[in-house]
Amino acid sequence: MKFTEIDTYLFCSKCLDETIHHVSYLNGKLHRVQCEKCKRTNEMDLDFKRELYKEVYKRVVSKPSRMSEEYKNDDRIKLIEALPRRVFTKPYRLVKYLNETKEAYKKIKGNN
Repeated sequence: MKFTEIDTYLFCSKCLDETIHHVSYLNGKLHRVQCEKCKRTNEMDLDFKRELYKEVYKRVVSKPSRMSEEYKNDDRIKLIEALPRRVFTKPYRLVKYLNETKEAYKKIKGNN
C-alpha cells in the first residue's frame, strides 16, 4: 500500500486564488486535497480495506504469470539459484509490506 503526498499550486474556489494545496494519493488514486491557506478540504471516497484487498489480490493472481515470465526471459540457472534465498526472505518482505501498509493507514486516519 503506497501513500504519497505532494504540495502543488491549484486554484482554490474559496480563496479565489491560486494557492498551495496539499494533495494525498493512496495507491496512485487521488485521496484528499487541502488548501493550505483556507484549509478547505476535498476528500475522495476511497475505501482503504478495499484498496488493500485489490492490491493483494492482484499480486497473488499475477504471481504465477510473473514467475513464468521470469523463467522464460531470465537466465534459468540464476533463477533457480536465487529461489531458495527469495523463499527465505519472503517473510521479511511480507512484514516490511505490512508495516508500510500500517503506516499508510495511520496517515490516512490521521488526515481525516
